[in-house]
Amino acid sequence: MAKILRPPGRLEIILKESAALFRDKGYGATSMNDIAEAVGIRAASLYNHITSKQQLLSALLMPIAEKFTAGMAEICAADLSPISRIERLVALHVRLTVAHPGPIALITGDWVHLEEPDRSTFLGQRNTYEKHFLEIIEACIAGGAFSPIDSRVALFSMLSTLHALHSWWRKHPGDPAVLESQMVHCLVEGLRQK
Repeated sequence: MAKILRPPGRLEIILKESAALFRDKGYGATSMNDIAEAVGIRAASLYNHITSKQQLLSALLMPIAEKFTAGMAEICAADLSPISRIERLVALHVRLTVAHPGPIALITGDWVHLEEPDRSTFLGQRNTYEKHFLEIIEACIAGGAFSPIDSRVALFSMLSTLHALHSWWRKHPGDPAVLESQMVHCLVEGLRQK
């Protein structure tokens, strides 16, 4: 029997439209009226689904931070070489960017608007993620897989590219598998020991 797809619920629509508005206008410049207009309801009706704009930001950012944290934990726990771990991390970023472009667009800047305790949780997850990413890069350098460069420069270069990917992908959508392969090749091969 064919699976019956249900239309997205009102909250899903509110989250999607909020993510687009936060991305395009910024969290601070987006009003509840803007969100209501994008969804096609009155601002007062939004409160039947959410309690605040802050709740929307948290609902967009915290699950994606959790996906990165879980992905990193899985990669670190796997019996993989450091270079395979880096390849998996790049692939993780690409897959999450393609699957969740709205929240990904917010992850580098709009997190500053999170309130406690979400802000501390988000920062803790981000710092731990970046620490593990740096350790994997350092293992690649120590093992001779990467050129002997400053590991922090390599981390900055890789994360800057991956964080900006959502913007490029939005303008140039295509085959996610091809994008994943090409991003892994560009970012990993560019650091390999020659």
